[in-house]
Amino acid sequence: MTNGHDGGASSDRDAAHRALRELVMAATVRIHRTGVGYALDEPGSFLGSGFFVAPNWVLTCAHVVSGGGGGEMAVVYENGPGAGTSQVACEVVATLPDGLGRRASGNWPAPDLALVQLREPVDHECVYLSERPAAYFGEGKAFYAGWTVVAGQLQFLDGTVTVQGTIGGSSEGVQMRLGHNDLPYGVSGGPVVDPVRGEVIGVLKSRADHGAGGTSTGIEQLRRLPVPPDGVRAEHEDRYQAVCHAHDRHHRDWHQSDSGRPTWAQVQSRLGARPGRTLTPGERAQLLGRLADLPPPVSTRALLDILEALPDFQATTSPAPRGWRDGLGALYESARDDGAWGLVLEYAVRAAYAERPFELPGTADAEKALWDWVRQARGGQVQLRRLVRLRTDLLRLRRRSVVVAAERAPERRPRPSALLELVERGWERDRWDWRVCVVRPGEVVECVGQDERTATDELPARLAAPLTEAFRQCDEPGWPAVLQVALPHVRLDLPVDTWRLRPGDPPLGARGPLVLRCVNRDRLPGEGGFGAEGSDPDEDRLDRWRWLRSHGARAHVLDCGEGVPQPVPDTGELRDLSPGSVPVLCRYGEHRYEDDAAALARIVLGGFGVALWRRGKGRRDAVCGEFHRGAAITVADERGAEHLPNRVHELRVKLLASRTEAFWASGIALFYDDPRQPLPGTGDLLEAP
Repeated sequence: MTNGHDGGASSDRDAAHRALRELVMAATVRIHRTGVGYALDEPGSFLGSGFFVAPNWVLTCAHVVSGGGGGEMAVVYENGPGAGTSQVACEVVATLPDGLGRRASGNWPAPDLALVQLREPVDHECVYLSERPAAYFGEGKAFYAGWTVVAGQLQFLDGTVTVQGTIGGSSEGVQMRLGHNDLPYGVSGGPVVDPVRGEVIGVLKSRADHGAGGTSTGIEQLRRLPVPPDGVRAEHEDRYQAVCHAHDRHHRDWHQSDSGRPTWAQVQSRLGARPGRTLTPGERAQLLGRLADLPPPVSTRALLDILEALPDFQATTSPAPRGWRDGLGALYESARDDGAWGLVLEYAVRAAYAERPFELPGTADAEKALWDWVRQARGGQVQLRRLVRLRTDLLRLRRRSVVVAAERAPERRPRPSALLELVERGWERDRWDWRVCVVRPGEVVECVGQDERTATDELPARLAAPLTEAFRQCDEPGWPAVLQVALPHVRLDLPVDTWRLRPGDPPLGARGPLVLRCVNRDRLPGEGGFGAEGSDPDEDRLDRWRWLRSHGARAHVLDCGEGVPQPVPDTGELRDLSPGSVPVLCRYGEHRYEDDAAALARIVLGGFGVALWRRGKGRRDAVCGEFHRGAAITVADERGAEHLPNRVHELRVKLLASRTEAFWASGIALFYDDPRQPLPGTGDLLEAP
């Protein structure tokens, strides 16, 4: 923290501070009680402020959410400058110290923090969290943001405060003393921002009982969130790592996207920030994003071992670093100016080849991407020989370690499945002919219900009885049957997985595995008319299917490259993709280059029996890195693509349970069209009068 601004600050610096304020304002939210007789634009339901720290995660004070009395709450956030507000239901998943519901509101001991999780995914801005403890910022000016009540109306408020030292010890969490400004009711839970470096350093905790000012809790106190006692087998099991990794991937993806909106790294650059005196804000965003693609450190001790292996590293303040971003922040105060860059590069190499608490299908790719960043980094060539030698030593140590083979699912006998065929009547839009069948091994088919001219909004209710019967015939305890949904290629966007057959039933996609098939494959338009000349799509399809049955599968995003939309390749180019490729569409529904049906027709004509996409319009400015990463992890498997129906089902179950780690998969659809199981009697249904 510096002691204010020079008197001759340039207009560029002033513009950067205005841009920083807009970024903070866009990410600052209100928290309300719901169901108490007040609208969410009225002060009667208002509890306090908070701010988005990662996609679908809000940080606030524990005493703010405790005012909800354990009832339902909602987050109200700005859609954009002058665009009004939206609301989304939320729940408190962690408080520090623990004990929500056992304390009266208002008087919470330090660190007084709460993590709030949204119950459905929304598009929103996120602040940039400092990776250094607040104690390093010294005394100087900061600014805060939050919501308050002015003349009976809820209004956004920000202002300047002076950091006047700290309160408390390391055991309960150090707080910053703030002065020289009144902190009105409602701003508790809002962010405290370093205006020089352009990053959030704390959370407003309280206002002074007498006089101006109050206190703020440093962001680093989140490291005190509980560590799973039995270790971590997936990122989401450790909430601290889940939030920090999502934060860092978001800012990396946003910084390299083409959204047209200013990013935090861009604004930090305009402010002249220099993280650790050696990184540019853009370099930091890229490095932290690549570190966040890795599994977290095995433990705090393992992270400290990595740090202490670096030359001239000095012990850090409490709480100790817990994640990769904390380790990077710890380097800032240890390195001399002339050695800081070499220290950062060595830390990155040690992180890339560290021991893992678990492995993901994309871990090897993440390690390679981080190593590539080191090799290509500014000035990296000067130290490359030393870093290559270090990498060789680390890989040798890894090979000596015990490798635990991944558990494989037991082979199961072929099982029957339910089949729903839907054909829209071309001359009656939104009217459907349909049939429900049970498909048994050996292609034995039994029709359990059919009808004609059913309206789209009536389909779930009309299908309830025949689908229930089909499931009853196919389900086994613990193993719900697969539902195959056959649709014309122009209507593969129909959200059958979201349908509920009866009130209280789960959506069909969460009830069991649900896959899409193409009911009119033989009538697809080719590149120059009906069918592509000089090729046999059925042969290509069988070859690709056999490969995916016995070899590895790998996601291949067709319509988006590092956040930049691009047209789907033509059928000829698609046929040249490796046989293990599973096409993925990130931009389905945007109509940037062509009709979605045309893109899907190319994929089908290219011989692909497996593809993945996400439905949903209005994603034009959405950062899509998490979808790319999630799709790659979901698809990747050395055993092939047979696991995909179950994996997508698991994602839908997690979405139904509002599990944040699955929000990237909102609207996910799986095309899984087995050429060895031709659809029965398709022609009869298509020719229905």
